[in-house]
Amino acid sequence: MNTINGIHLSTSLPSITPGKAEPAGDAASFKDFLLDSIREVNAMQQDADRAVEQLATGGDVNPAEVLTAVQKADIAFRMMMQIRNKMVEAYNTIQNIQV
Repeated sequence: MNTINGIHLSTSLPSITPGKAEPAGDAASFKDFLLDSIREVNAMQQDADRAVEQLATGGDVNPAEVLTAVQKADIAFRMMMQIRNKMVEAYNTIQNIQV
């Protein structure tokens, strides 16, 4: 697993074979992946909040690093919101399928 500025990148994707049902254990791993991603975004936001607080109180912090932390947290949050929106859209599409 690669790491770029605190963001973990997975170099391998799970293989999907058409016509084969996935075991129930894979559903838990997707849930775990989502929960870990949410925790990581939350940690980025908390780090950015601490950096802004240190800057505001006159702490020994580089303003460029504070700006970078805030922007990184903002981008991660926006991406997480887009993922949520796509998941809700997919859920609604599935709900509208008539059998």
